Amino acid sequence: MNKKITAWEKVEIARDPKRKTALDYIEEIFDDFIELHGDRNFKDDKAIVCGLASIGKQNFTIVAEQKGRTTKENIERNFGMPNPESYRKAIRFMKQAEKFGRPVITFIDTKGAYPGIGAEERGQGEAIAKSMFEMAKLKVPIIAIVIGEGSSGGALAIGVANKIFMLENAIYSILSPEGYSSILWKDSSRFKEAAEKMRLTAKDLYDLKVIDKIIKEPSGDSEESFKKIVNNLKKEIKNTIEELKQLDKESIVQKRYEKFRSMGEFMSL
Repeated sequence: MNKKITAWEKVEIARDPKRKTALDYIEEIFDDFIELHGDRNFKDDKAIVCGLASIGKQNFTIVAEQKGRTTKENIERNFGMPNPESYRKAIRFMKQAEKFGRPVITFIDTKGAYPGIGAEERGQGEAIAKSMFEMAKLKVPIIAIVIGEGSSGGALAIGVANKIFMLENAIYSILSPEGYSSILWKDSSRFKEAAEKMRLTAKDLYDLKVIDKIIKEPSGDSEESFKKIVNNLKKEIKNTIEELKQLDKESIVQKRYEKFRSMGEFMSL
């Protein structure tokens, strides 16, 4: 009989440096990918990757939080913690997607938005809020996929979607377990207990109706297991987009609004 994985063990799996990143999934799921750069205001922040991709004849706009593998890559990607210019870049290309009628796929994988002084000076909070605001009214289908560590406003900023998928061993929460225990109990050493209380696993969030689909992860980290995950994700993306394409623009926005409205009402009970 398989041992049940605790919430904290799920956190450790989600944070594993060897875990597949957004670009790994993009490369395998889509037929091609062309990266687009810059927010046309400050610079190109590499913690979020944006671009154009396709599956068959269906074109997509991709917005993905990207961590590095090596120390050098992590420094280049800011350890997957976006600056304001990342969110402004994402907004720019999501609006472009709306203009050309392309569905948007976001990949969520960050410990949070970058909390540095420079980021705050350039309007980090406003950029996160604006991203959520623009996603809420976007007139094309949006699918968000939580592939690793989805934490804090840095993750929520690109999570306002019609459908939210989550890998079985990913996590999704308003802050880290360490932050939760520090704030609530003034004791960061209680992080394991906090992970259980926060209900941040895929099963918890599916039961709470925060996410719409759990993507199973076969045991082991072999390429064969990764291929199974990719194939399942690709199938779910294709089926969901076909379903959402049956709706008119106003209904796409309305259904998204109703999803998050009902989620809030359910969780307040």
